[in-house]
Amino acid sequence: MTNLKIHGDAPLGPEGVAGGLAELRGDCARMAPHWSAPARIAALPVSPSLIHGVTVPPASARLLDGMSDYGD
Repeated sequence: MTNLKIHGDAPLGPEGVAGGLAELRGDCARMAPHWSAPARIAALPVSPSLIHGVTVPPASARLLDGMSDYGD
């Protein structure tokens, strides 16, 4: 359960707490330059001859075997 404590005269209503969506979007736009996304590293293709299979621990195999298939 959320414990909302209001200090001062912040309005609660359809616009939310003190400002609304337009102010929130403006705040986000001003903060966006402060966080930069890392450069995306493209994965190189792997030759099928280098893929030799996957080893799954027995406990994980039992867990997956006990799960229903997607769409059941």
